[in-house]
Amino acid sequence: MAAILLTICVAAGIAAAAAATARRFRQGGGCCGSHEAAVRKTGAPRRRRGQYPWETRLTIGGMTCDNCARKVENALNGVPGTWAKVSISDSIARVRTEEEPDAQSLKRAVREAGYTVLSVSPAVRRE
Repeated sequence: MAAILLTICVAAGIAAAAAATARRFRQGGGCCGSHEAAVRKTGAPRRRRGQYPWETRLTIGGMTCDNCARKVENALNGVPGTWAKVSISDSIARVRTEEEPDAQSLKRAVREAGYTVLSVSPAVRRE
């Protein structure tokens, strides 16, 4: 009788752990194992590249997953007049702006999102 009860308890524990793991994978997981909710991607208000003639690249430190990249991208897209795309594979944020970019405001946005700007490339005007 005790063996049956123990087997049922172990099976229930395994089932609960499997369900929690499946739920975490379906929801995109949290950032770096911290079990926080996955961040939804927000974009720039205007999507046409021609509206953002200036381009700069920021090397970002501290990103370890896609959730981190979305946080940085959302933070940069929150700066007025910017459109950013962040690549986790090379830790680069490609930022296009309507006006010549203000490196300090871009750095501040990244810092407030919880990450570090390691370098900023000079801004280039692209038509």
